[in-house]
Amino acid sequence: MSLSPRETHDINRANATGLPPVVFVHGLWMLASSWQPWRTFFEENGYATIAPGWPDDPATVDEGRANPRVFAGKSVGQVTSHMAEAIAALRHKPAIVGHSFGGLITQQLAGQGLGTASVAIDSAPFRGVLPLPVSALRSAMPVIGNPANYRRAVMLTYAQFRYSFANAISENEARRLYEAYPVPGSGIPLFQAATANVNPFTEIKVDTKNPNRGPMLIISGENDHIAPHAIAVASYRKQRRNHASTEIQEIPDRGHSLVFDSGWQDVAEAALAFIKSAGQAG
Repeated sequence: MSLSPRETHDINRANATGLPPVVFVHGLWMLASSWQPWRTFFEENGYATIAPGWPDDPATVDEGRANPRVFAGKSVGQVTSHMAEAIAALRHKPAIVGHSFGGLITQQLAGQGLGTASVAIDSAPFRGVLPLPVSALRSAMPVIGNPANYRRAVMLTYAQFRYSFANAISENEARRLYEAYPVPGSGIPLFQAATANVNPFTEIKVDTKNPNRGPMLIISGENDHIAPHAIAVASYRKQRRNHASTEIQEIPDRGHSLVFDSGWQDVAEAALAFIKSAGQAG
């Protein structure tokens, strides 16, 4: 077992409640703690929640910034396997909610039949998703612009965070979020995403045809630079071939920080409504 003591505690707590579980999957440059407002919101609405970290993630942002090497060398496949291990320890199949690379991993987990329903928010693209908007390329360039970053962990500067995550909020809020949330991110996932469509052995594949996938909602922010709406639409077109329901929703005037900035609850309410409509009532 590779689950941390915190993850094991949260899983045991969720199992003990007997409530329907929801798993939250964070993306690159974030920690599991970024989901805390969502966890509180969903628990107040009758769900048990867990938010596993990526393997070996530190507990706090301060620890992560002080020890960037701990983030290096983590691939999408390793993270997806870790999340699958956490889900396997739950007594009941969960709904799964993920953001950014966590949205991609959410789609992978759904494609393995591990969720009752799934919500992928501003998801990174998977193999077969072809659009490569200029803003997405610019957002990835601090990492993929230097091949040596493949095995490194890279911390975004404030200017890079402002462009990639916080372009749709005020300067004051952007600076507050930068102080509170981002940590160094593994270079590997961005290189994997950049080469997914030319690498037949890529870990960034999604089984969109699994009949056990369950209902899926794809959410995108209208002004997202990292994962623009074109990527969400292309993902939706792949996913809608599944016999289970597939929906897409664009949140107006929102950027990539939409799950942890001051408007997070609007997105959480959309995710909650979908999960309830999919039959997993809290």
